[in-house]
Amino acid sequence: MFSLSFKYEDQSSRVKDATEKAAFRNFGHAAASIRKDVISTIEKQAGPSDPGTPPHTHAGGFLKRAIAYFADKLGAVVGPLHSVVGESGHAHEFGGYYLGTQFPERPFMYPALQRAIPRFAEDWKGSIGA
Repeated sequence: MFSLSFKYEDQSSRVKDATEKAAFRNFGHAAASIRKDVISTIEKQAGPSDPGTPPHTHAGGFLKRAIAYFADKLGAVVGPLHSVVGESGHAHEFGGYYLGTQFPERPFMYPALQRAIPRFAEDWKGSIGA
């Protein structure tokens, strides 16, 4: 009779911990990268930008300063803080009324996400490690 003996050690908690740590790091890096890209596209100029181009920020540069992010191990959120710019960020991104004025679409968040997506897979490959 042949007997096979081996020792089994459960490593699932180490894998879970490494995955959560990598996810937090990767989501944070991605969100910061998108934020930086968005800010670089918003110019401080008088008057509105052309429809279809990122909005201008005016005196004080509130729109640039309003772009923030939050990341945890489950994902990330990037965008203008409502407490700083109110509904104007939404009106610029998607078009619509703000303070009684019709705004054409001037997307600035979605284009930055689209530019970042190709980098994410490469950046995240091998991030859990051995």
